[in-house]
Amino acid sequence: MSSTVELTKDNFDQTVTDNDFVLIDFWAAWCGPCRQFAPVYEKAAEDNPDLVFGKVDTEAQPELAAAFGIQSIPTLMIVRDKVAVFAQPGALPEPALTDLIGQARKLDMDQVRKDIAAQEAQGGAAQ
Repeated sequence: MSSTVELTKDNFDQTVTDNDFVLIDFWAAWCGPCRQFAPVYEKAAEDNPDLVFGKVDTEAQPELAAAFGIQSIPTLMIVRDKVAVFAQPGALPEPALTDLIGQARKLDMDQVRKDIAAQEAQGGAAQ
């Protein structure tokens, strides 16, 4: 039984809107590093049942990959309260992923939104 959710253009927005904390793994079956990262991601999903772990197959969902400017896979993205707070290509080892999840859990999302608003007010729109 997989603890991850396959994200498609049909369920992506709903998943991100309905959940406060979503991790997204952009991957493809032909990608060696993606296959190496998969069990690490799956274990993190099992260890954090309160979070949503989604996977986007970039071959099956090219529109989603394009929408997020994914140029290298695997790419991990974390969305909290509908705000992308992390996006980075590369397969993470288990301790790094665990640490990253911990850091993302501790984020003060009110402060993150204030920081984004301040950046946008200065004309440097946040990516």
